[in-house]
Amino acid sequence: MATIFTALQDVQARIDTACTAVGRNPAEVKLLAVSKTFPASDIHALYQFGQRAFGENYVQELVNKCQILAECKDIEWHFIGPLQSNKTRLVAENAAWVHTIDRLKIAERLSAQRPQHLPPLNICLQVNVSGEASKSGLAADEVIALAEQVVKLPQLCLRGLMCIPESSHDSTILAQQFSVLVQLKAQLQARGLTLDTLSMGMSNDLESAIAAGSTLLRVGSAIFGLRHYSS
Repeated sequence: MATIFTALQDVQARIDTACTAVGRNPAEVKLLAVSKTFPASDIHALYQFGQRAFGENYVQELVNKCQILAECKDIEWHFIGPLQSNKTRLVAENAAWVHTIDRLKIAERLSAQRPQHLPPLNICLQVNVSGEASKSGLAADEVIALAEQVVKLPQLCLRGLMCIPESSHDSTILAQQFSVLVQLKAQLQARGLTLDTLSMGMSNDLESAIAAGSTLLRVGSAIFGLRHYSS
């Protein structure tokens, strides 16, 4: 597992360098290791190296890994994929975070199905900052209304906003799209919502995301390598 450990160290070094370049404290930026399609053994290896937050895109894969790694009590599971209403209970029972809320119905189901003995489920609203039809998420002008509804739901804690910008190597385009999330967070805070999370930045654009103000990076391929898909 030396390779995966080296990759994790390399990503952490990139985060440190990017933070230093813009005068930020690296402690302000959390690394979420996106482990979708990779085996629980890889997660356990990174856990032993000190990584605690892991992201999954598929509900059944999340549940399976939670069961396999049940002895790792302080793993923080983040669900970062599209969520259908018939799968909300499994996510409510197993995840600590959900990043992809863009409908009130899904938030209401998660709230109702979150076990009372667990802490509130941390929620991010997904915003379509690029305007691409292929991307999920709220339009910018829909965010405030949904946020003010979600924040009232019991057993949920609205933490912030998430986005997936268009795939681009143009730092100007990325900065513009990340700034949409930054501005929306400021608008929500001005309305009295106590948000602390901007979930933005992945393997290829984490430097731009850090420069824009990201507090949570979702990094997969730079740590785990190419995805493994079953036939």
